[in-house]
Amino acid sequence: MSITTYQLIHVISGFLLAAFTFVAVATASAGKNKRILMIAGILSLAVLFGGFGLMAKMKYSFDVHKWLFIKIAAWLVLSAAAGMAYRQPKRAGMWGGLCVLSIIAAVYAVYMRPF
Repeated sequence: MSITTYQLIHVISGFLLAAFTFVAVATASAGKNKRILMIAGILSLAVLFGGFGLMAKMKYSFDVHKWLFIKIAAWLVLSAAAGMAYRQPKRAGMWGGLCVLSIIAAVYAVYMRPF
C-alpha cells in the first residue's frame, strides 16, 4: 500500500477512535457500551496498523525518531480510556481529560517532533 493509504487509515481511524472514546466516556454510567467498546477496540487496531505501516514505509525507527514514543503513549491512553471509563464510571471525567491531553500530545509530537 502507499504512504497516502496508511496516512488515511491512521488519521481517519484516529479521529473515529477519539470520537467513540468520548462517547464511551460520556455514557459510562449508562452501562450499555458493549458495542461502542467493540468499535473502539477495532479502531484502536486500525490506528496501530496505520501507524506502524507509516513507520515501515517512511523508514522511521525508534532510535532516531524518539517522538514516536509520545505517539505510542497517546495511543495507549486513548485505547484504554473507553474500557476504563466503562469499568469505573465514577472516574470517567478523569479519563476524558486524559484523552484530551493525549490527543494534544500526539498532535504536538507529529508537528513539532521534539526529540
